Amino acid sequence: MSLPKKIAYNTLIQIASKVISTILGLFALALMTRYLGQTGFGEYTTIITFLSFFAVIADLGLTLVTVQMISGAKEEENKILNNLFSLRLVSVLFFLGLAPIVTLFLPYDQTIKLGVLIAALSFVFPALNQILVGLFQKNLKMEAVSLAEVFSRLFLIIGIYISIQGKYDLKGILWATVASTLSSFLIHYFFSRRLTNLKFRIDLSLWRQIVTKTWPLAVTIAFNLIYLKADTLILSLFKSPEAVGLYGAAYKIIDVLTAVPFIFAGVILPILTADWLNKNPEHFSKVLQKSFDVMAFCAIPLVIGAQFFAKPTMLFVAGRDFVLAGPILQVLIIAIAAIFLGCIFAHAIIALDKQRKMIGIYAFTGFSSLAAYLFFIPRYSYFGAAGVTIYSEVLIALASIYYVWRYSHFLPNLKAFFKSLLAAGLMGLFLYLCPAAWMASIGNLVLMLISAVLIYLLLILFLGGFTNEDLKMIFPRSPRRHLTPYN
Repeated sequence: MSLPKKIAYNTLIQIASKVISTILGLFALALMTRYLGQTGFGEYTTIITFLSFFAVIADLGLTLVTVQMISGAKEEENKILNNLFSLRLVSVLFFLGLAPIVTLFLPYDQTIKLGVLIAALSFVFPALNQILVGLFQKNLKMEAVSLAEVFSRLFLIIGIYISIQGKYDLKGILWATVASTLSSFLIHYFFSRRLTNLKFRIDLSLWRQIVTKTWPLAVTIAFNLIYLKADTLILSLFKSPEAVGLYGAAYKIIDVLTAVPFIFAGVILPILTADWLNKNPEHFSKVLQKSFDVMAFCAIPLVIGAQFFAKPTMLFVAGRDFVLAGPILQVLIIAIAAIFLGCIFAHAIIALDKQRKMIGIYAFTGFSSLAAYLFFIPRYSYFGAAGVTIYSEVLIALASIYYVWRYSHFLPNLKAFFKSLLAAGLMGLFLYLCPAAWMASIGNLVLMLISAVLIYLLLILFLGGFTNEDLKMIFPRSPRRHLTPYN
């Protein structure tokens, strides 16, 4: 199979698996929220968020450099990969081992402290997976990763079902999560044996080289973590588990939607990188402009539509106990617009090889967001957390746009943006004029959603907001040879 066909195959299989795993993930969420209720799901959210701090710090930037470091001579690949894997294992065991100890000094009840001890295992296996994912990316064998993701979600659903039937409460759900991540690791490991002989190796000189290379990424990730996860953690310290549960349920919807721009940007990144390295700024700007237009086309109707669909969505996904999360989602969804639009420019910065320039911005955003969370959450609970989340995402998006302009002299044309805004506004007017009773049942809700989407698409076509030529610009039928780290 030729390189362009391999790239296309791997992209398609990742998109397909992401769709399937997202559906399965939402089903698992529906089971979990209905079984645990606001309090139990709030405790679950607190446990997972608390551990994610330690897991992200343990990453040390290793995930992002794995492909680059193993893309040299074949005889060095096994040595480097084994040391990366070993360093990752040591770091994740050390940092996750600290998590249960730290809970002893925090005002959490015994349920959360015990939950942190159990769930820590569920972060060890994904940490090891991420090194293996780099191996599969390098060899364009992403079907193994896709298969593992889908099967792990199936194991999670089975585990949750067993917990519900056995009435094992929160502990059962946490053990189901551990089993799910273990199944994913075993699938990754099984397929990795075809590509490498994985062993525990310690080469201190190589470890120093790795840390020297990864520390800027590790610092950026740490600052990024503060503004992405501190909201839930601080909310858990100042407010009840019920408040955390409502906020966590709404945030799950945001997490699902966030996957869209990152999948799209991952496809666009090699094109932008090749254009910039091949000194083709004109095509770089055209692809970036059309990508911006696509993201605006997707993000704006999501923000406006959520003002009408948020409450029934939370009812459908999480159950009656979480209808109160609807207003939280209505606020949080505003951050989606910044994520969709900013994600493209953040990846453009990587294509320009200027990601280190963003460290200061991430630091400022992290510390200012932390201060804002500490001020607003005690006063405004989850709405304060949602408001600061919007602030942080908008700031990162604006900074990304600025640095792209500074180093490539590109600024987006907002013509398509305003067309999308007008079409989405008219769609919103239609929804506003519809009686609320029309969304009283799932059947009517689906019909209303389909109607809103059709109205928006027809208006976009009428306004000329997007054409076939735009897609051909981004995804040409005869792909040019793109520069990758390993060709």
